[in-house]
Amino acid sequence: MSKARHLAYFVHDLGDAAVVRRVRMFHAGGLKVTVIGFRRRAEPILNVDGAPTIDLGITGDGRLVHRIWAIVRTLLRFGAVRQAVKATDVIMARNLEMLVLGIRGRGQRRLVYECLDIHRLLLGDGIASRTIRGIEAWALAQTDLIVTSSNRFVDDYFRRRQGFAGPILLVENKVLALDGEGNRHQVTVRNNHPVGPPWIIGWFGMLRCRRSLAELTRLAAVSDGAINVLIAGIPSEREFDDFSGAVASAPGVEFVGRYTAADLAHLYGRVQFAWAIDYFEEGLNSAWLLPNRLYEAMAHGAVPVALDSVETGSWLKKNGVGIIVDKITTLPTVFAGMTDAVLHDHRARIAALPDGLLVTTALECVTLVEAICPEG
Repeated sequence: MSKARHLAYFVHDLGDAAVVRRVRMFHAGGLKVTVIGFRRRAEPILNVDGAPTIDLGITGDGRLVHRIWAIVRTLLRFGAVRQAVKATDVIMARNLEMLVLGIRGRGQRRLVYECLDIHRLLLGDGIASRTIRGIEAWALAQTDLIVTSSNRFVDDYFRRRQGFAGPILLVENKVLALDGEGNRHQVTVRNNHPVGPPWIIGWFGMLRCRRSLAELTRLAAVSDGAINVLIAGIPSEREFDDFSGAVASAPGVEFVGRYTAADLAHLYGRVQFAWAIDYFEEGLNSAWLLPNRLYEAMAHGAVPVALDSVETGSWLKKNGVGIIVDKITTLPTVFAGMTDAVLHDHRARIAALPDGLLVTTALECVTLVEAICPEG
């Protein structure tokens, strides 16, 4: 790019680690960024990876009515946002609600829609679902580019259901490796994983799947000590009434709470396997997505465990890695037959994967920026 262009990035949560990661990619690609959005925590967020922010106030996870009102309130008091985007060249909006704000502020600017999850309300047949899908279709008609993370989102939703015929860019949720880091061996310290048994399964990240918790605690309980579970992350208050209490009463299950990116090497160094099964919005979004933990686990040498009926399982089958089962009830048998030799074979196949399947480099950041902000 001949000059640094300026992006207005509308986001649902200024403090979301995925938002920080995306802004890092923009910066690595040579893009100037102003981040405009809401936050989930009480403390103001003054910058995201050094990019200045326009703080639109607090919203809550899963509190749809509150979030809609926050959008309406912002639309009615749009002066500060309009002033903030005046000097920008392109608007990019993460999630549908932010796309509505982006349209209000776009003027003649290029508009990019970033959609990494398809909310269940967009997939139903009721009046509310049809209405929201209609709003999205109206917004898509004004969108120049969609950025998404799974081909199933492209084929099964945007093309087939919404009939979007414009350009779509696939940007998978791979591990970000910058500052000259050219392969996944430089992303983290490759800790020596423990030998087993017990076999230790890690479930890390946003914890919003009640069935996953139930299945993992059951798996540990029936294994007679042969399987342990390590959980780390942020439990959804909407989905769990007492997450910590449920884990505390489960034998062989440990919950260590929130973590940062700096903790990942240590966490993955404690496990041999990574839970890549998600029943949240079962048959819908969870069947189509390729989660960050899929790439993250393998970059740290952990073996993903997935269902073959979803896109995560398809990715693993295509690349010949991971433990893939058709029914979760077969997992006790799988782990009963596990040995260090079998585990070594799984890890060797993961180690043989090309780095580009798991890691996003600075060159890919440049490619992303050029797609968002093309010359001319």
